[in-house]
Parts: sequence; structure tokens; C-alpha cells
Amino acid sequence: MSGICGNVLVTGSNRGLGLELVRQLAESPSPPLQIFAGCRDPNGPRAQDLRELAQKHQNIIIIKLDTSSEASISEASKAIGPKLKDGCLNLLINNAGVNIPGALADTGEKEMVDVFVTNVVGPMLIAKEFLPYLQKAASQSVQHTGMSCRKSAVINVSTLLSSIEKCHETFTMAPMYPYRASKAALNMLTRCLAEDFKKDGILVMALHPGWVKTDMGGPQAPLLVVDSAKGMLKVISSLTEKDTGTLLDWEGKSIPW
Repeated sequence: MSGICGNVLVTGSNRGLGLELVRQLAESPSPPLQIFAGCRDPNGPRAQDLRELAQKHQNIIIIKLDTSSEASISEASKAIGPKLKDGCLNLLINNAGVNIPGALADTGEKEMVDVFVTNVVGPMLIAKEFLPYLQKAASQSVQHTGMSCRKSAVINVSTLLSSIEKCHETFTMAPMYPYRASKAALNMLTRCLAEDFKKDGILVMALHPGWVKTDMGGPQAPLLVVDSAKGMLKVISSLTEKDTGTLLDWEGKSIPW
């Protein structure tokens, strides 16, 4: 986890993996200057754990952010901008996501569209909205060469289930059409952003957290959220320009598209 510093934004921070990422960042030996924890309803009951965590760590700033709403994303950017030292955002973790489990018979237009809005459109709009802050961070980083999360990076939380090459291995255990298709689209978004942002020195990659025991992953998942987050942050802190545009898992292993 060493090497992650500056200002960080984590979406979907009120529970599960997002909450644990914020917790481990805040409790690390060299914590970020500011951790912006985005969640849909900061004052609601589902954000109770996040509010308690923020009371313990002054560098955690809870931000109202609904990744399925373009207006909410814009308002979050306006709220965060003035709080950024020198207008720099060093690390953006697009963690917010939804899963509507469904075989083909259970999947209709609404299910597909709702999942795509959160899992693909949301990360795109957030990257677009926060790009000026990421560009500023990259341009003002004089002590770090190349690409890294210490300079400027976007991490999109993807999944092994997004892999088209491995679909024949994983489909039977999880025939989730909206989730799989949306995360495959997120992978393409990641590749596009990586090419687009390369000129600015901004690293962009996709990261699979593993099958994690969360509300989304379910009780049968073999991986504890604390271990997944620890592994993810270790991978994130070690990323260099060779990793931009890639899909890795929480242990740093490459996953085929």
C-alpha cells in the first residue's frame, strides 16, 4: 500500500469493498492527504459505517455521489474541486457497481440498461468530469517520472466474468448477462481512456478484486473483503506505465480480454 499519496477519490464507499478500500487507505502508514469517499446517500442508514470511519480519520471526506446520475457527478466534482490542494486528484478508483443476477430468461431491457448506466456510463462520466484534476496532478508531479498512482491514475473495478476468452470457463457458475456484458464494456472503456489519457501521463487500468464475500459477492465467496482490498492496494501502488490499458487481478496477475 506504500506509495499511494496525494488526493484519492473512491466511489461506492458506503459498504463492502469501497468501504474497506477507504479504511485501509486511511489506516496505512503513509495515508493519502485526502480521501474523498463517494456514496449515494451520505446521511442514510447504509452509510453509518462510513460516517463512523470518517469521524476517526480527518482526511476522509464523505461526498454525495450517485454514479448513475450525471447531475450528481457534476455536483460532486464542484464540491471536491475547491478542496483539492493545487487542484490535483492523484487517484480515482471507480469502484461503484451493481449486479442484477439474471439468466437470459430473467433479463429484459430495464435490467440491461440499469446495470450499464451504473457500470459503464457512470465511470465514463466520472473520468470525463474529473479529468481536469487528473491532468493537473500529472502535470504538476515533478518528483515522479512515468505513470503511477502517486502521479495520476484511474482504476476501474472490473471482474474475471468480463473476460470473453474465459467465458466458457465461468458462464455456468454465473450466467449473469447484464453484469458480464457491462463489465466487458467497462474493459473497452478502460482501453479507450488509457489511449486517450496517455498523452497526459495518466495511467488507466482495470482491476479484478476476486470473488469477494460482500453483499454483491454473496456468502459463498472464498475471499474476505479485507484481503481483497489489501491485495488491490498493493497492486495499485506498484503500477507503472507498462500496466496502463491492462486488466489485472488483485494479486497482480494478468486476465485475458
